Amino acid sequence: MKTENSQKKYALALGYFDGLHTAHTAVLNKALQLEKAGFIPAVLVFDEHPRKILSGDSVPFLLQRDKRDEKLMSMGLRIFYESFSDIKDMSPEDFIRDIVFGKIGAGAVISGYNYRFGKDGMGDSGELLRLCEKYGIEVHVCDAMMYGDAPVSSTRIRRAVEEGNISEANTLLGFPFIFSAPVFSGDKRGRLLGAPTINQYLPEGLVTPCFGVYASKLYFDGNEYSGVTNVGSRPTFDGENVRSETYIIDYNGNLYGKNISVELYEFLRSEKKFPDAEALKKQIASDVEMTKKYFSDKNKKN
Repeated sequence: MKTENSQKKYALALGYFDGLHTAHTAVLNKALQLEKAGFIPAVLVFDEHPRKILSGDSVPFLLQRDKRDEKLMSMGLRIFYESFSDIKDMSPEDFIRDIVFGKIGAGAVISGYNYRFGKDGMGDSGELLRLCEKYGIEVHVCDAMMYGDAPVSSTRIRRAVEEGNISEANTLLGFPFIFSAPVFSGDKRGRLLGAPTINQYLPEGLVTPCFGVYASKLYFDGNEYSGVTNVGSRPTFDGENVRSETYIIDYNGNLYGKNISVELYEFLRSEKKFPDAEALKKQIASDVEMTKKYFSDKNKKN
């Protein structure tokens, strides 16, 4: 099924790449491997999750879109953007003929084993093979990537993040769960407790981690810092707004207004209400020691 001018064609990865987890990476890596055969590695991404357009379901994403695109470009992939609303009513053949073959000029496509396409998801991997053969397009279908007794999937990772199984989520993602947001000025209670923190609102649309305290990492000004990050509503002080509040170990600078990335590594404990500020202060000190030990042990293993 290889075209005569395949060296001028794209090897196009197909799917909804909302998290770039390990199963997504397998599809993307296959597109990159086809560069040796003369193809240009590329990926097709949509502006919205198909379920949101088709049924109105709010499906939180696993990775902010700008970070997704940065990762895709750093891998060496050309990104093609399409509005899902514009293509949702296309038949499977219309999608392959008009978008994949006609508009993009794909000479090869790569998908996961459970990829669906066309109006109402009528097209499956068998239909993909049939239609692409008709238009002279190579097809590569990647097998399920298993972890434990179940395939890696965005749904599985979202559930792990929401339940506080951040270590499992990171394994399935292939990188630490990460978010970026500007630092805003809080009520400065952390400073009064001897543990100044940075306050950030979680990015809109991102899956919300289980409320609680995490060992975290932050990177800014060319340096790496360990942190203790609380995701929640701060019940000790009758907080209402969900936010991320991070104590950065061994750092006392002013980060207000800066866009800082926070990586979550280990769930330390659930969020809880303390009887007073002194009890919270003692717990924060314990959280810091647990975080230091976690990263020390992690470094020894690596």
